[in-house]
Amino acid sequence: MMDSLKIGLIGAGVFASYHANKLAKHTRVDFTGIVDRDETKARDLAKQHGVRSMSLPELLTQSDAIVIATPAKTHGDFATQALKAGCHCLIEKPLTISAKNADEIIALAAAKNLKIQVGHQERLVAREIGLMGLSERPIKIEAVRNSTYSARGTDTSVTMDLMTHDIDLCTAILGGVPDKIQGRVEGIKSNTPDRSAATLIYDGCRVSLAASRVESTSKRVMKITYPSGFVEVDFNAKLLTHTTPFNLNADFAGDPRAKDSLGEATDIFVRAILDKTPVLVTAEEGAIAVLTALQIDEVFNRGT
Repeated sequence: MMDSLKIGLIGAGVFASYHANKLAKHTRVDFTGIVDRDETKARDLAKQHGVRSMSLPELLTQSDAIVIATPAKTHGDFATQALKAGCHCLIEKPLTISAKNADEIIALAAAKNLKIQVGHQERLVAREIGLMGLSERPIKIEAVRNSTYSARGTDTSVTMDLMTHDIDLCTAILGGVPDKIQGRVEGIKSNTPDRSAATLIYDGCRVSLAASRVESTSKRVMKITYPSGFVEVDFNAKLLTHTTPFNLNADFAGDPRAKDSLGEATDIFVRAILDKTPVLVTAEEGAIAVLTALQIDEVFNRGT
């Protein structure tokens, strides 16, 4: 059993810098280096952490695993290159933006016996609340995820960028893929959908999701209705309200694993490789979010 893992980072933007901090501080990680198309950013971030910026082929050669924290449209290409080079991958959400690419990533990882973890860190919050594996199945889920406008993330739709968090939570809570998907999207400020609404049906559970990145304030709430009552989570305010008999954790925000979800997700990825424990979100589960988002966006892509 290995005691440490050589991990490289692809990306040097804002979110990549958060990943760099977690890699540099992890006691079982040997942070190998950073790659970014903006070489100045890569050098600056690498210098902060005492590592080198380097070419992608060099990084892949020197690393056991790779963290991919780049614009969504590049995830698939970087992941396939890393997997072909024999590197495990932690891929920020979404897994990719292409159904074909998602299949390729899953097949490559299986063929080479490599681990894939997708960066849906919101699962950690839901887990610390206690929403996984309850004795009742939800009969209805409603979620709203709004943000103010930023050009960051507009290379893909708000469905893929924001709603995908709630799609993945539904995968975690309900299991499997939706039986039925209906979507409505609109572009407002960017060339991809900025507002999205979807209805998903999972074996009798009706899910209503809404996401927007053009609102005046941020909002992230989810209400889950069970036969015995409801659970409502405000992810921004870190508040839990419920009328169920379940023993849920109202102080979830204080749990270190929920408070530092990125650090916990990094540790889960490292342990999955070194200790052979499960990843947080598998490539197959990440692909469910991708395929669901693509179907929701389909009407926009047809230009109707």
